Amino acid sequence: MQRAFAYCLLSALSLLPLSAYAANTLDAELYDGEQELYEAAQEEGLIVSFDTGPTWANWQSQFNRFTERYPGVQIVFNDLGSGATVVALEQARNRPQADTAYYYASSAINAHEKELLSPFTPLNFDSIPDVFKADAGEWFTIHSLNVAFIVNTQLVDEVPQSWEDLLDEQYRNSIVYLDPRSTGQGQVLTLAANYAMGGDLDNLTPGIDYLAELSRNGNVARVVGTTPYAQFVRGEIPIWIGYENDGLKASITDGMGDNAAVVIPEEASVAAPYAISLVKNGPNPNAGRLWLNYVMSDEGQRTFAEGFVRPVNGDIELPDTLVDAPQIRPLDVQKASSISADLSHQWTQHVLNQ
Repeated sequence: MQRAFAYCLLSALSLLPLSAYAANTLDAELYDGEQELYEAAQEEGLIVSFDTGPTWANWQSQFNRFTERYPGVQIVFNDLGSGATVVALEQARNRPQADTAYYYASSAINAHEKELLSPFTPLNFDSIPDVFKADAGEWFTIHSLNVAFIVNTQLVDEVPQSWEDLLDEQYRNSIVYLDPRSTGQGQVLTLAANYAMGGDLDNLTPGIDYLAELSRNGNVARVVGTTPYAQFVRGEIPIWIGYENDGLKASITDGMGDNAAVVIPEEASVAAPYAISLVKNGPNPNAGRLWLNYVMSDEGQRTFAEGFVRPVNGDIELPDTLVDAPQIRPLDVQKASSISADLSHQWTQHVLNQ
């Protein structure tokens, strides 16, 4: 995989006649210094963006709008998962490949603790709540996501409304969710199940026991390492424990309509912050800064909202589909980060290896 990624990266670099981009200018600046930063980014010509899979959180639209605004700056991306992104950054510490990294905020804190990130305060940094960013901007939240059941109503007779419902034998071999050892979503849904079963961030046992029971009942078809969005849209997954934005996208944007139901489980859900960072000693630092400023601009934040995720900028108007639900718990990301390794260990021991 690394060899294939390197080949794609070299191929992209070979297409970049940097001198051809020297004349590109902006019609108007979004912020002071944007044109100067754009010119520096054009000299680099490329952004390597880790873990921004195009079907996730409306990243494809972000890519399209960014490259339309900034001709001459290409984006190369991958979809590793949050935990795997930190591992990849650490392995490449001496010769970083990435310019930016996007991940569940707990993984961002982990990367910061490993000194893998550079400080950068982007556009609108002051609008981000203090608990959702590092003081110097080594990581900062750009949007949040809510845990939901995403249900293919053509494959499921009765749409589950609660975590308790998922234990029913009618959902045997029907449920897919992301691996909490390597993905932020997997960790967050484990915490949501834990709250639903009466646990909290100091006691993970109820949620781990619940997921173990779900597996023992035969209701879990598989646990996956990357988002199974395409498989869900193709009709291969009856129930995906995921994020509401993917269900809404499947229903509204990708044509599933009423065949995709999105349920915030009755007992509890979790609103999880997702963050982004400038990678320390990344190969294209100016292009990376240009990219981070863009996703924090009003246009970038609106693009997230259009993808049914909740932008960190509270002044951005939300679509009607993103309704409030009192059972959604805001996540204490600092605390969640401190228990991340323990959660992964407990899940491996009691769910995977039972």
